[in-house]
Amino acid sequence: MAERETKISARNVDVFYGEKHAIRNLSIDIPDRAVSAFIGPSGCGKSTFLRAINRMNDTIASARVTGGIAVDGEDIYDSAIDVVQLRARVGMVFQKPNPFPKSIFENVAYGPRIHGLARNKTDLEEIVVSSLKKAGLFEEVKDRLDHPGTGLSGGQQQRLCIARAIAVNPEVILMDEPCSALDPIATARIEELIDELRQNYCIVIVTHSMQQAARVSQLTAFFHLGTLVEYGDTDEMFTAPQEKRTQDYITGRFG
Repeated sequence: MAERETKISARNVDVFYGEKHAIRNLSIDIPDRAVSAFIGPSGCGKSTFLRAINRMNDTIASARVTGGIAVDGEDIYDSAIDVVQLRARVGMVFQKPNPFPKSIFENVAYGPRIHGLARNKTDLEEIVVSSLKKAGLFEEVKDRLDHPGTGLSGGQQQRLCIARAIAVNPEVILMDEPCSALDPIATARIEELIDELRQNYCIVIVTHSMQQAARVSQLTAFFHLGTLVEYGDTDEMFTAPQEKRTQDYITGRFG
């Protein structure tokens, strides 16, 4: 693990929703160009922490985040940070595919257009095609880029959402159970894609499936009751966890 450069660093992070203490004193260093999986029972804080990494919790009135989270050493909760820019750098793919009610082309072009990443129409087309290719979708949709994104199958819609996230040149891609609404074949496609994308991005995935964590991640973090119990090499975590709670969860004694 030592050779990987840290991309996201959290120190003593607490997250509250009103009175509810959702994350307790969490510190973690997440490396670049690797997949880190967050596992643990429902309601243990995995998605809450994921959303703290691109300030999605800001959209919830009762949410409060304390402690520090930095991307490339820059505190993302600093008042000078432009949240729109942050969310371009730290993209998010949700559990349920959520394409915009626009054409396939416009779904991907939207971000680059509002962030001014394309100088002209040719530039924009190049970004859209390259993002769809990276998301493994271009060959399937190249003849119908003007068709609505909502007309695609669930697995294709999720890849479209990944293409949309990639199109604004993010450094980090957060995925909140990206396969839970998909069938096994679509899931396998997304997992292959995650494996390819990690060459260029820091990827953090929340998953309910320990098998999925074992297949796609290099590092795994186990959450329980709002605390980070253990974080380390995925193979070691599944074969020789350090903590009894991790062992009990992995062997199905609770969760």
